[in-house]
Amino acid sequence: MLRQRLLSALRTRSGAAAGPSRWTSPGHEERPKGYLFNRTPPPQGQSRKWEDWELPCYVTSFLTIVILGVGLNAKPDLTIETWAHQKALERLEREQLGLTASGSSESD
Repeated sequence: MLRQRLLSALRTRSGAAAGPSRWTSPGHEERPKGYLFNRTPPPQGQSRKWEDWELPCYVTSFLTIVILGVGLNAKPDLTIETWAHQKALERLEREQLGLTASGSSESD
């Protein structure tokens, strides 16, 4: 009995059996057309006409990809590993300069 109540409530989405819900109504088409986005293709020899939103959307998408591609490749490397590597190289260079400077003064 509980199962029947739950199933009928799920069917109508509102829980009330007051008739078909606008969410579960069958619609105005008997069956799908079978085309992408339910659009019929244009006649032979004609190209599809662009809608108003398509050109701005494509241009904005292209520019976004270009700006992100250039910007992310040109950003500075601020990772802790790079900083530590540079500091270690500087320390090694100072140690080598210190050893060569003290070694040359001892031999003279």
